[in-house]
Amino acid sequence: MDCRLKENPERTFDLVLKVECSDSENEDPVVLWKFPEDFGDQEVLQSVPRFCFPFALERISQKQVGQHFTFVLTDIESKQRFGFCRLASGGKVCLCILSYLPWFEVYYKLLNTLADYLVKEQENDLNDMLKSLYSHPLPKANTPVNISVNKQLFISSEQVLKNQRSPVLHSYFITPDVTGLPTIPESRNLTEYFVAVDVNNMLQLYASMLHERRIIITASKLSTLTACVHGSAALLYPMYWQHIYIPVLPPHLLDYCCAPMPYLIGVHLSLIERVKSRSLEDVILLNVDTNTLETPFSDLSNLPSEVVSALKSKLKKQSTATGDGVARAFLRAQATLFGSYRDALRYKPGEH
Repeated sequence: MDCRLKENPERTFDLVLKVECSDSENEDPVVLWKFPEDFGDQEVLQSVPRFCFPFALERISQKQVGQHFTFVLTDIESKQRFGFCRLASGGKVCLCILSYLPWFEVYYKLLNTLADYLVKEQENDLNDMLKSLYSHPLPKANTPVNISVNKQLFISSEQVLKNQRSPVLHSYFITPDVTGLPTIPESRNLTEYFVAVDVNNMLQLYASMLHERRIIITASKLSTLTACVHGSAALLYPMYWQHIYIPVLPPHLLDYCCAPMPYLIGVHLSLIERVKSRSLEDVILLNVDTNTLETPFSDLSNLPSEVVSALKSKLKKQSTATGDGVARAFLRAQATLFGSYRDALRYKPGEH
């Protein structure tokens, strides 16, 4: 199945927005500031702000402030573009970075730096840093990158930096290798998912994804919610979820939960009663806060018992381990389940 990531994006990010929430869900959020200033895709400028506040406005709490979360837009070629967000000002303001790169940890760190600049009203430094990142060629995987100020702002590898005179370091990161297996604790999504959801519910959800069900995940923390959606989908590797994929659903799109086709959707807990009031049929619901899973199906019992037992045993042994053990356990299960699929193919004479 095709990967949903865009190959060789032109730049590290496409757009940065500072968005203010309106007082009513019927009014669109207001874009306070954007970079680059000449960004002209009006469809994106209209849709992105509405994803920045994916909760019931009257029920938002201070706990959400400072939290990171990530929504996903799907382009016309079915490739995913990620909206990395950070809430501020009592949940009324959101910083958002739009990029085709699934660099969760990198952009969350960058969002903290941007928020710092805005609080200190250092907008010139902020614009300089974004210009440097925006125009710099895309670094290769596992490249150390420093964003520094030393008379002029530049991005360079660690080696080049050693030859500079005491640069003032603004941010530092190593570009992720998105082709590798996610590891704990480096992958924030997988780490949060593995900590928040017990092994039995992880297995139930995994089996339901293999059966291509309609799946809703809910939680009260936006950071945990989107991490669990992204983390669960990553465990299908080397396959990819091909259906509706919305890690966090804004209020104006709640009717998507009534779609008759398979989906994997995250819904903030403040909106879940509205979703349940709709006519949902054959939907699986995982509540991360209570660690409970409601399902009308027996998907897990339909998988070979020896595969499930081996996977459960490996996951329980991984409960305190770091590294790629969790992802590798699921990959081994995938290989056992599907590795011999060619044996089931029947060809007519002359077919290859």
